[in-house]
Amino acid sequence: MANPQKHVLDFEKPIIEIEKRIAELRQLSINEDLEIHREIERLEAKAQKLRKDIYTKLSRWQRVLLSRHPQRPYTLDFVERMLTDFIELHGDRNFRDDPAVVTGLGKLDGRPIALIGHQKGRDMKEKIRRNFGYPHPEGYRKALRVMKLAEKFNRPIISLVDTPGAYPGIGSEERGQAEAIAKNLFEMSHIQVPIIVVIIGEGGSGGALGIGVGDTIMMMENTWYSVISPEGCASILFHDATKAEIAAEAMKVTPTDLLEMGLVDRIVEEPIGGAHADYDRAAAILKKAISTELVRLLEIPRQKLIGQRIEKFGAMGVWKEN
Repeated sequence: MANPQKHVLDFEKPIIEIEKRIAELRQLSINEDLEIHREIERLEAKAQKLRKDIYTKLSRWQRVLLSRHPQRPYTLDFVERMLTDFIELHGDRNFRDDPAVVTGLGKLDGRPIALIGHQKGRDMKEKIRRNFGYPHPEGYRKALRVMKLAEKFNRPIISLVDTPGAYPGIGSEERGQAEAIAKNLFEMSHIQVPIIVVIIGEGGSGGALGIGVGDTIMMMENTWYSVISPEGCASILFHDATKAEIAAEAMKVTPTDLLEMGLVDRIVEEPIGGAHADYDRAAAILKKAISTELVRLLEIPRQKLIGQRIEKFGAMGVWKEN
């Protein structure tokens, strides 16, 4: 389960108020008062209905907010619940290790796989160490090193994307941020093992795409994926970052939007209340989706797999004028 010190979004407040009332009544129910028990049951049913109503009618901006929820599960939370025998691998063998990108080898349902993913931090110390999930170029080079290792030992690759974007600092640019991402795009298009990409939180720009080329692209239900954040878009178009909600609606950044446009292949459901409400359930749903897709991809011959991958991304952004 998520951290008990809950961060509450505005649209979640009605549910939290009912849950507080239920907790208060539970404290009073020690004397086995039948009327109190009936009231608790009534409020629990009301909370469940309200939760379902709210989370099935979220706006695009509300889904963006959920993707950034401080208690949302990150890559290592999913690793803990989905993989066995996981060994984290560090460093790009060139400059340093980048904690904003996690890589390693493990097993999914007993099948050896390689995993790469962005990692944010929980407390301030960890957030700073992980650079708030903004990767440096060495993070992408570390990811590529492990992907090449996976190719050598015939291990499928799982990529979990959750970043606001690649780090735009001077040091990153000096060390070749754009080149590192561009090289990953080229190399991932030709890797000779199946690659499954899942947007588990934020899918920001080239920072996401740098580990986002794959045979199957999935998005968890409350995530976003775009070339720029809604705040960035609002700053450019409206000269006002506070108009991010308007920008999010226009940009169509949610899983449903991207599925309709053919940019992703599948939406992975989350527990009612969002992935932060139940880590174990969220991980179980995601694990099943990945496992099912992996079985399908492993049946495809390598050369056909690569051809389909290149054709898939080559067809994006193409349109015809009458």
